[in-house]
Amino acid sequence: MGDKEAKPNATASEVAAPKAETVSTEQTAAEKEKAEADKKAAEEQKARDEAAAAELAKKEAEANSVPREHKAALEKAITYAEVMNMSKAGVYDQLTSEYGENFPKEAAQYAIDNIEFDWKQAALKKAQTYAESMSMSDSAIYDQLTSDYGEKFTKEEAKYAVANLK
Repeated sequence: MGDKEAKPNATASEVAAPKAETVSTEQTAAEKEKAEADKKAAEEQKARDEAAAAELAKKEAEANSVPREHKAALEKAITYAEVMNMSKAGVYDQLTSEYGENFPKEAAQYAIDNIEFDWKQAALKKAQTYAESMSMSDSAIYDQLTSDYGEKFTKEEAKYAVANLK
Protein backbone atom coordinates (compact mmCIF):
# COMPACT_ATOMS: atom_id res chain seq x y z
CA MET A 1 0.00 0.00 0.00
CA GLY A 2 2.88 2.28 0.47
CA ASP A 3 3.68 2.56 -3.25
CA LYS A 4 0.33 3.81 -4.10
CA GLU A 5 -0.44 7.30 -3.05
CA ALA A 6 -3.93 8.08 -2.09
CA LYS A 7 -5.51 10.41 -4.59
CA PRO A 8 -7.56 13.18 -3.17
CA ASN A 9 -11.22 13.15 -4.07
CA ALA A 10 -12.10 15.52 -6.90
CA THR A 11 -14.45 18.31 -6.07
CA ALA A 12 -17.87 18.43 -7.69
CA SER A 13 -16.86 21.47 -9.72
CA GLU A 14 -13.78 19.68 -11.06
CA VAL A 15 -15.92 16.73 -12.17
CA ALA A 16 -18.52 19.02 -13.72
CA ALA A 17 -15.96 21.13 -15.60
CA PRO A 18 -15.14 18.53 -18.30
CA LYS A 19 -18.84 17.81 -18.74
CA ALA A 20 -19.56 21.51 -19.15
CA GLU A 21 -16.77 21.81 -21.70
CA THR A 22 -18.24 18.86 -23.63
CA VAL A 23 -21.73 20.37 -23.58
CA SER A 24 -20.31 23.74 -24.59
CA THR A 25 -18.33 22.18 -27.44
CA GLU A 26 -21.42 20.27 -28.62
CA GLN A 27 -23.51 23.45 -28.51
CA THR A 28 -20.86 25.34 -30.45
CA ALA A 29 -20.70 22.59 -33.08
CA ALA A 30 -24.50 22.54 -33.35
CA GLU A 31 -24.59 26.33 -33.62
CA LYS A 32 -21.94 26.22 -36.36
CA GLU A 33 -23.88 23.55 -38.25
CA LYS A 34 -27.08 25.58 -37.97
CA ALA A 35 -25.30 28.74 -39.09
CA GLU A 36 -23.81 26.90 -42.07
CA ALA A 37 -27.19 25.41 -42.96
CA ASP A 38 -28.84 28.83 -42.67
CA LYS A 39 -26.13 30.37 -44.84
CA LYS A 40 -26.52 27.63 -47.45
CA ALA A 41 -30.31 28.03 -47.45
CA ALA A 42 -29.96 31.79 -47.87
CA GLU A 43 -27.54 31.31 -50.77
CA GLU A 44 -29.90 28.82 -52.43
CA GLN A 45 -32.85 31.20 -51.99
CA LYS A 46 -30.80 34.04 -53.46
CA ALA A 47 -29.92 31.86 -56.45
CA ARG A 48 -33.60 30.96 -56.96
CA ASP A 49 -34.60 34.62 -56.69
CA GLU A 50 -31.94 35.63 -59.20
CA ALA A 51 -33.03 32.87 -61.61
CA ALA A 52 -36.67 33.95 -61.30
CA ALA A 53 -35.73 37.58 -61.90
CA ALA A 54 -33.68 36.60 -64.94
CA GLU A 55 -36.57 34.53 -66.31
CA LEU A 56 -38.98 37.42 -65.76
CA ALA A 57 -36.61 39.84 -67.49
CA LYS A 58 -36.27 37.41 -70.40
CA LYS A 59 -40.06 37.09 -70.72
CA GLU A 60 -40.48 40.87 -70.56
CA ALA A 61 -37.82 41.33 -73.24
CA GLU A 62 -39.52 38.71 -75.41
CA ALA A 63 -42.91 40.34 -74.85
CA ASN A 64 -41.51 43.71 -75.87
CA SER A 65 -39.97 42.21 -79.01
CA VAL A 66 -43.16 40.41 -80.11
CA PRO A 67 -44.80 42.07 -83.12
CA ARG A 68 -48.14 43.74 -82.50
CA GLU A 69 -49.94 41.39 -84.87
CA HIS A 70 -48.65 38.34 -82.97
CA LYS A 71 -49.96 39.80 -79.71
CA ALA A 72 -53.32 40.50 -81.35
CA ALA A 73 -53.50 36.91 -82.61
CA LEU A 74 -52.82 35.66 -79.09
CA GLU A 75 -55.62 37.82 -77.68
CA LYS A 76 -58.04 36.49 -80.32
CA ALA A 77 -56.90 32.93 -79.63
CA ILE A 78 -57.66 33.35 -75.95
CA THR A 79 -61.13 34.66 -76.77
CA TYR A 80 -61.93 31.79 -79.14
CA ALA A 81 -60.63 29.21 -76.69
CA GLU A 82 -62.37 30.61 -73.60
CA VAL A 83 -65.66 31.83 -75.04
CA MET A 84 -66.28 29.28 -77.78
CA ASN A 85 -64.39 26.30 -76.30
CA MET A 86 -62.59 25.75 -79.57
CA SER A 87 -59.80 23.22 -80.03
CA LYS A 88 -56.23 24.27 -80.64
CA ALA A 89 -56.53 23.31 -84.33
CA GLY A 90 -59.88 25.08 -84.54
CA VAL A 91 -58.42 28.26 -83.07
CA TYR A 92 -55.47 28.14 -85.48
CA ASP A 93 -57.81 27.66 -88.45
CA GLN A 94 -60.03 30.53 -87.31
CA LEU A 95 -57.02 32.81 -86.89
CA THR A 96 -55.63 32.05 -90.35
CA SER A 97 -58.86 31.74 -92.33
CA GLU A 98 -59.55 34.38 -94.94
CA TYR A 99 -63.16 34.14 -93.74
CA GLY A 100 -62.06 34.46 -90.12
CA GLU A 101 -59.34 36.66 -88.69
CA ASN A 102 -56.92 36.36 -91.63
CA PHE A 103 -53.78 36.56 -89.47
CA PRO A 104 -50.47 35.51 -91.02
CA LYS A 105 -49.57 31.90 -90.22
CA GLU A 106 -46.59 33.06 -88.15
CA ALA A 107 -48.83 35.18 -85.93
CA ALA A 108 -51.34 32.36 -85.52
CA GLN A 109 -48.58 29.90 -84.67
CA TYR A 110 -47.18 32.33 -82.11
CA ALA A 111 -50.64 32.49 -80.53
CA ILE A 112 -50.98 28.70 -80.42
CA ASP A 113 -47.48 28.29 -78.99
CA ASN A 114 -48.05 30.88 -76.26
CA ILE A 115 -51.63 30.40 -75.16
CA GLU A 116 -52.03 28.86 -71.71
CA PHE A 117 -55.27 26.95 -71.86
CA ASP A 118 -56.76 23.62 -70.75
CA TRP A 119 -57.80 22.07 -74.06
CA LYS A 120 -59.25 18.99 -72.34
CA GLN A 121 -61.66 21.19 -70.41
CA ALA A 122 -62.66 22.93 -73.64
CA ALA A 123 -63.35 19.52 -75.22
CA LEU A 124 -65.42 18.53 -72.18
CA LYS A 125 -67.49 21.73 -72.34
CA LYS A 126 -68.07 21.21 -76.06
CA ALA A 127 -69.03 17.57 -75.43
CA GLN A 128 -71.50 18.64 -72.73
CA THR A 129 -73.11 21.02 -75.20
CA TYR A 130 -73.53 18.21 -77.76
CA ALA A 131 -74.87 15.83 -75.11
CA GLU A 132 -77.36 18.30 -73.63
CA SER A 133 -78.59 20.25 -76.65
CA MET A 134 -78.43 17.55 -79.31
CA SER A 135 -78.81 14.37 -77.22
CA MET A 136 -75.88 12.79 -79.07
CA SER A 137 -74.37 9.42 -78.14
CA ASP A 138 -70.87 9.23 -76.70
CA SER A 139 -69.61 7.75 -79.97
CA ALA A 140 -71.17 10.53 -82.04
CA ILE A 141 -69.77 13.15 -79.67
CA TYR A 142 -66.29 11.63 -79.92
CA ASP A 143 -66.52 11.62 -83.72
CA GLN A 144 -67.70 15.24 -83.77
CA LEU A 145 -64.93 16.34 -81.42
CA THR A 146 -62.17 14.66 -83.47
CA SER A 147 -63.50 15.23 -86.98
CA ASP A 148 -61.51 17.40 -89.39
CA TYR A 149 -64.90 18.79 -90.42
CA GLY A 150 -65.98 19.19 -86.81
CA GLU A 151 -64.19 20.47 -83.74
CA LYS A 152 -60.68 19.11 -84.45
CA PHE A 153 -59.81 18.16 -80.88
CA THR A 154 -57.08 15.58 -80.42
CA LYS A 155 -58.11 11.98 -79.74
CA GLU A 156 -56.75 12.31 -76.21
CA GLU A 157 -58.82 15.44 -75.56
CA ALA A 158 -61.95 13.82 -77.00
CA LYS A 159 -61.46 10.64 -74.95
CA TYR A 160 -61.10 12.75 -71.82
CA ALA A 161 -64.26 14.70 -72.69
CA VAL A 162 -66.42 11.64 -73.35
CA ALA A 163 -65.08 9.84 -70.27
CA ASN A 164 -65.98 12.81 -68.06
CA LEU A 165 -69.49 13.52 -69.35
CA LYS A 166 -72.13 13.43 -66.62
